[in-house]
Amino acid sequence: MFRILGRPAVILYVTLIAFAGAALSLSGQGLTDIRTPKASEAPHLNGPAVYGARTGHPFLYRIPCTGARPMQFSVKGLPKSMVLDRSTGIISGTTPEAQGSYPLMIEASNPHGRTRRELKIVVGEKLGLTPQMGWNDWYTHYTSITDKHIREAADAMIASGMADYGYQFVDIDDAWEKKPGSDIAELKGPARDDSGNILPNGRFPDMKSLTDYIHARGLKAGIYSSPGPLTCGGFTASYGHEAADAAQISSWGFDLLKYDLCSYRKLMKDMKSVPELQEPYTKMGTLIRNQNRDIVFNLCQYGWGDVWKWGKDVNASSWRTTGDVGAMKGDALPGFYKAGFANASLDAFAGPGGWNDPDYLIIGAAGDPHNLAAGPQLTRLTAGEQYSYRSMWVLMWSPRLFSGEMAGVDAFTWESL
Repeated sequence: MFRILGRPAVILYVTLIAFAGAALSLSGQGLTDIRTPKASEAPHLNGPAVYGARTGHPFLYRIPCTGARPMQFSVKGLPKSMVLDRSTGIISGTTPEAQGSYPLMIEASNPHGRTRRELKIVVGEKLGLTPQMGWNDWYTHYTSITDKHIREAADAMIASGMADYGYQFVDIDDAWEKKPGSDIAELKGPARDDSGNILPNGRFPDMKSLTDYIHARGLKAGIYSSPGPLTCGGFTASYGHEAADAAQISSWGFDLLKYDLCSYRKLMKDMKSVPELQEPYTKMGTLIRNQNRDIVFNLCQYGWGDVWKWGKDVNASSWRTTGDVGAMKGDALPGFYKAGFANASLDAFAGPGGWNDPDYLIIGAAGDPHNLAAGPQLTRLTAGEQYSYRSMWVLMWSPRLFSGEMAGVDAFTWESL
């Protein structure tokens, strides 16, 4: 609809959502005011109509479907290199060696009914034909993230029903690496082995086991690094070891890399130079593209150099257009509206294969970026503000990555997501 109506319509719709959220906030509605309809017990297939993949790579896709379980799935037109688990709806295997479109007819049934719809697997150069959906730990765990937290998040994504609506990425943000100069035992030690391979810190004893755990549930695993010597949190990053890190991320089995500018800014001569801004992302984007698995490349450099104009050229599937939404302050409205309005003006640059990213959905219980030790606290956003926050991100075709606490989330947050 926005492509037909043009950019002014996007801003108008986002503005209307903002005022609707503000009006609902003033009406005194609380977090018990759940307005999302409950899913029927009969099967209902959700998720995208198209899915991008590259030739001859490992393939994993959990069919998003609400309804009472147990449920049976069937797929017509499945390539011979793929198999379906009929009880979980997980399709796995490898993509065909020939580029092209592979139309599938998916059917789901349980004692309450039966439904079907088409999913087209497009095997070619583009990933991210629709915006990625999932969870990132940053605004909940910050630099205290552990293997246990990530496994719990994967389990919660299935148990809560989020995966049944198309959420699939479980992403580790900063602080999985060793931290130079740290006096914390788990974070000490050599940052790399004798071959130059990066080593996770003691909170992540086995990265391959962790991605296997996530993949066994039909979900995707994401990870984080920076082109600079250190991450934003002061942990070891990829500068000078880009090829080794790209290969390591692939061999561990990760499906997404968030690449955060961070300390690389200190190496730049001119922060306004587009070629300088592009250089580290071109390098890592090429390396990621050449791995033997599909890895979504997520640029995090806060919109410098009009990244929305060249993000696709460096193999990115999404790029941040603003600063961290969690640190934004609003005047009459909460700070997320500021990010939303800025992002809405860039709709002409978003489309299949590349998406404008205004940062995460920080609803439910999350931490304070200005007070990391405080721990997750229930958001101060009202019900209306949370609904408008989520709706704005949907209307703008933005990646929808929840960054609140996954364990023990209140019913309102689950229903809103």
